Amino acid sequence: MIKMITTTLMLCSLSASALTPAPNDSAPVDKVFINANIHVGNGEVLQNAQFAVADGKITRAGYYKIPYTGDEIDLKGAHIYPGFILTNTNLGLTEVDSVKATLDTAETGQINANVRSLVAYNTDSERIPTMRFNGILLAQTTPAGGLVSGNSSVVQLDAWNWEDAAVKVDDALHINWPAEWAKRFDFSTFTMQLKQDEKYAEKVDQIKALFNDAMASSGSNNLKLNAVKPVFKGEKKVYIHSNNPKSIIESINYFQSIGVKDLVLVTGQAAEKVIEFIKGSGVSVVLQSVHTLPQLSDDSVDTTYALPVKLVNAGILTAISYPGSMSSRNLAFTAGNTVSYGNTPEQALSMITLNPAKILGIDQTYGSLEPGKSATFFISEGDALDMRTNVIKSAYIDGREIELNTRQQALYQRYKEKYSQ
Repeated sequence: MIKMITTTLMLCSLSASALTPAPNDSAPVDKVFINANIHVGNGEVLQNAQFAVADGKITRAGYYKIPYTGDEIDLKGAHIYPGFILTNTNLGLTEVDSVKATLDTAETGQINANVRSLVAYNTDSERIPTMRFNGILLAQTTPAGGLVSGNSSVVQLDAWNWEDAAVKVDDALHINWPAEWAKRFDFSTFTMQLKQDEKYAEKVDQIKALFNDAMASSGSNNLKLNAVKPVFKGEKKVYIHSNNPKSIIESINYFQSIGVKDLVLVTGQAAEKVIEFIKGSGVSVVLQSVHTLPQLSDDSVDTTYALPVKLVNAGILTAISYPGSMSSRNLAFTAGNTVSYGNTPEQALSMITLNPAKILGIDQTYGSLEPGKSATFFISEGDALDMRTNVIKSAYIDGREIELNTRQQALYQRYKEKYSQ
């Protein structure tokens, strides 16, 4: 009995120490920052400029002849950045990858057009504070699995519940277009072998049947068809997930042939093979990852590192994401890596701020530091795209200062003190 009580107390203690910081319920702050290096997000950098926020909005970002009142905050050359945006993520839908009970990323079945990731979004996830500490303040929480995964939503990362977190509800429907031929692991030879999917045509027909039925139906009580209908009205985007050149061409051609114009391609290295086609189709691109090995044996080892620059140079609206959510806090550093391959630092920044905001359809409010937009930003001592100088001192969402000190920082301080003795 004593052992049971002791164990219970230990578990309660661990749970208490693992609590995420409570959201800030206070009113948005009114502040004026001076001598700031403002990275607008649209390619501009305003050095030693003024930045002011009031009522949750940006009121000043630039150079103004306004007398100082003495209440200004002198940043002494520190950097102000728009909040980073993490697209196509399972953040808030999964907690411990090895514990099935904490995974809520996918539903059973192949066609789940009516699934809404937002209602499963867990604002108390231990992963969320680690994102905020690295500048990620907005995310597109996205379902996975099946041929039609369901609907994603855009959330801000400081909220009590999913209703408060919602920035844009059911922003897109996600389609996993199959590949007829793909490399799969062969256990008999312990190598990757190119194999044909014998059910490829059947899978494609299932996707087409869903959209064709949605177009033909009227006044239907079918939840899946009703979830697809907004796509044809331009009220919801379609995200095509494919990393196969042939499938990319086939899927985009199909959706455009049935009148779906607002398409986003979620892909990887396969985009390099069909850059001209993507450009001609007018489709935006979300790159799943920059830190991956080349797919083909004759590809350069830095193929994926250089791909974002090639897409930007082709005039394609491109955003960078990060697979999963366990290490997505490194989003800024993967964007920074592209600078070594031809991106300017501000182009790299746009790939995780204004570009994803445009793709998500929230660029009128978020994504850049311009007067009238949401005061969602953070202050860093140095370059936020470089892990050596990314030292975030404070962050704000819609003008509310959010808590950055979490369990991770507490553990760091504890063991720093222990081993410095």
